[in-house]
Amino acid sequence: MASGIFAILDDIATLMDDVALTAKVATKKTAGILGDDLAVNAEKSTGFVSSREIPVLWAITRGSFINKLIIVPIALVLNLFLPEAIKVILLLGGFYLAFEGVEKMIEYFFHKNQVSENTATEPVNDELDLEKVKIKSAITTDFILSVEIVIIALSTVLDQNITIQILTVSVVSIIATIGVYGLVGLIVRMDDVGYSLIKKSNQKGILNSVGTILVKTLPLVIKFFAVVGTIALILVSGGIFAHNIDYLHHVLPQWSGLLKELCYGIVGGFIALLLVHIAKLVIRLIK
Repeated sequence: MASGIFAILDDIATLMDDVALTAKVATKKTAGILGDDLAVNAEKSTGFVSSREIPVLWAITRGSFINKLIIVPIALVLNLFLPEAIKVILLLGGFYLAFEGVEKMIEYFFHKNQVSENTATEPVNDELDLEKVKIKSAITTDFILSVEIVIIALSTVLDQNITIQILTVSVVSIIATIGVYGLVGLIVRMDDVGYSLIKKSNQKGILNSVGTILVKTLPLVIKFFAVVGTIALILVSGGIFAHNIDYLHHVLPQWSGLLKELCYGIVGGFIALLLVHIAKLVIRLIK
């Protein structure tokens, strides 16, 4: 009896070692997309009053966990029975990300002083409505990025048994959510930490200097992530197009991969934007 228990424990330990190894490889493969995920979500999780930053971030984090609870089993089932569907889902997600990125570019360059007319949002009546809209947008974007993370993680363990696939993808999903939103939480609380240090230092000394730097740096960090987040949306979408549309492998062979992905993302975004405006026009005509 005792030997049987030890044999089971030994099997579990071996399985955990295998999962640790595969999860390490999968995390390395998804490092790029995790960086983009951080940039995008840091931009989407800022811009709220201090008292609402943590509740909003928690709402988005909870939505991210729910996203992955939905995505992971669906991805595993589709990989078993209908692997072609994964590519279609990725491409649709790529067009959504490209649309968001290009729309942000157009708003910045041509509609700076106008209220954004985002098709993914609802009419904003007050701060609470704006908060709900931003949370909804962040969770939707997280869903698309989570699909990419899960698919990449799954692609690293296709030669393993289903148990290791499930555990590896689950571990990577948990690490992605906790890691990304943990860092976002640190970023959005920079100013509060800074004010706390200034208060403790009595307006002098090294603590005051560090606190002042943190407070003054936060607006710059937010602007930085706003720019990087927009570029990340376009690059991620361009990468999805480049890796899942065979024809694009042979287009512009002299260009670097990053530049091609940026171009693919911009073109895909304009196509999506055009289709959205056509759909809006058709709906207005029908009404």
